[in-house]
Amino acid sequence: MSILSGKKILLGVTAGIAAYKTAHLVRLFIKSGAEVQVVMTPASKDFITPLTLSTLSKNPVHSTFYDQENENELWNNHVELGLWADYMLIAPATANTLSKMSNGTCDNLLLATYLSAKCPVYFAPAMDLDMYKHGSTRESLEKLQEFENIMIPATSGELASGLMGEGRMAEPEDIVSFIEEDVLSKLPLKGKKILITAGPTYEAIDPVRFIGNHSSGKMGFSIANVAASLGAQVFIVAGPSQETISYSLVTRIDVVSAEEMYQACHELYEEVNIAILSAAVADYRPKNVVDQKIKKKDASLEIALEPTKDILASLGEIKKDQFLVGFALETNNEIEHAISKLERKNLDAIVLNSLQDKGAGFATNTNKITFIDAEKQLTSFELKSKSEVAQDIIQEIIKRLHA
Repeated sequence: MSILSGKKILLGVTAGIAAYKTAHLVRLFIKSGAEVQVVMTPASKDFITPLTLSTLSKNPVHSTFYDQENENELWNNHVELGLWADYMLIAPATANTLSKMSNGTCDNLLLATYLSAKCPVYFAPAMDLDMYKHGSTRESLEKLQEFENIMIPATSGELASGLMGEGRMAEPEDIVSFIEEDVLSKLPLKGKKILITAGPTYEAIDPVRFIGNHSSGKMGFSIANVAASLGAQVFIVAGPSQETISYSLVTRIDVVSAEEMYQACHELYEEVNIAILSAAVADYRPKNVVDQKIKKKDASLEIALEPTKDILASLGEIKKDQFLVGFALETNNEIEHAISKLERKNLDAIVLNSLQDKGAGFATNTNKITFIDAEKQLTSFELKSKSEVAQDIIQEIIKRLHA
């Protein structure tokens, strides 16, 4: 999954021959999972039709402040368009539009929207060789970057005039890659490696039966999604779970038993910066696993159990610079028990949730947590969706990493 998945991208198209490439550009943004709206200058419609871009973006294309054929039509609000976007891209950005942007000229909907945008603005210059080299164009490029707009450099190649040289708009694939890399480089967890455990473990009794629990893995997978969206390289060690994840920054390691999860975590732990152990690991396993299915008998069945390895405590013992986070699911004396676990297992933080809270716990789409750090500082949150809880957890960790 691209880092642009779920993002809102506003594409501004101006009147250059490279406008024909914007059809492919819109397709690539949609394929990355982004939502796209297009604003065109009136003259750009001579190079590519609004119908094409509307069909590909699945949104109406805007080019004027109002529908001139319908005097009762509501106006296209440039302020709303500018505030809607997570990122704005102007491609192709002609010499004419670059000059207007740099001087604050506002004579069409695209320029009004640009001046209203609160999000990062990217622009991809496209023009002929001499125009690109002209002093006024160079001045526009420099001024726009001083305004903290981000230039996607033009490339060299065959131009519309037939000349060879600099001024060719970057190819759509390169534009998308440029934006993805730029967004990623500015995310708060860029360069961080995070280990996350999720789901239950199953401890075999025989080839058919096992000891397990009702954990779905939803919480751990939600945390992995949020961490990856903020630039982290994520390793998720997952017990049996139906949850899925598709971020390119996420590596999934599937395990079944507590022992397998223990081994996987220890193999990864040395190279990670943060470890968040949200899995519901079985505390006990059958002492003797039977090779054949146990047949039902009238007499009662007794199974001898032995403790599984404590993964969280074992990582706490060998912790160096890692930020180690555990989870505590409690039914009584919740705060006291959570703090005790925090201290005993040498954690940097613990996430407490209680089965006494309606909507929290296993197999639900919601959770209610209290985040407790090593200083015994408590931060409590209301009942939220697990995706929102995951954001809260990651933000609390980021605060303490940067403290």
